[in-house]
Amino acid sequence: MPILGTVASQFSSKPFNSFESIATYTVGGGGAANIEFTSIPSTFKHLQIRGIGNVPAGATSLTVQFNSDTTNANYFYHELYGSGSGAAVALAKSGGQPLYLQYWGGLPSTSNIYGAGIIDILDYTDTNKYKTVRSLGGYDANGSGYIMFDSGLWMDTSAITSIKLAPSPNSFAQYSSFALYGIKGV
Repeated sequence: MPILGTVASQFSSKPFNSFESIATYTVGGGGAANIEFTSIPSTFKHLQIRGIGNVPAGATSLTVQFNSDTTNANYFYHELYGSGSGAAVALAKSGGQPLYLQYWGGLPSTSNIYGAGIIDILDYTDTNKYKTVRSLGGYDANGSGYIMFDSGLWMDTSAITSIKLAPSPNSFAQYSSFALYGIKGV
């Protein structure tokens, strides 16, 4: 058998990087102060959240809490962000809030513009290490806007069973939508 055929057959028999939908939430009329995914199964290697969002009152960040942990010192993050006029970086932060994803999902102050983002939560069931998070998100406001790459750390070895997303400081607008996926693989 040719080498290429051998490699292909090895991957075709494994659920390598396959995604499975766990839950989806779409905000109804009146908005929502937060979105929470609970009872997350422990049958995957990683988790991913995909979303579109808007906060018409002008929030520019998304906070993330795991397992209802409100101990702000347990969350650290780094930021790299850019606008049409330049880029900037922020060093690790902690102690002020939960995991804080700046400009994630757009969250602009214009009520008719929705942004998009993806959050990866790595090794969420591994009880031998802290949990690592990476996020990419942003929005375009017809020529202006932001894009943001964040990395974060939850300093707890517990398996993640719930995730709470909340815009800071306001509420998600109607039609904001978030989907949680489990990722199988290595």
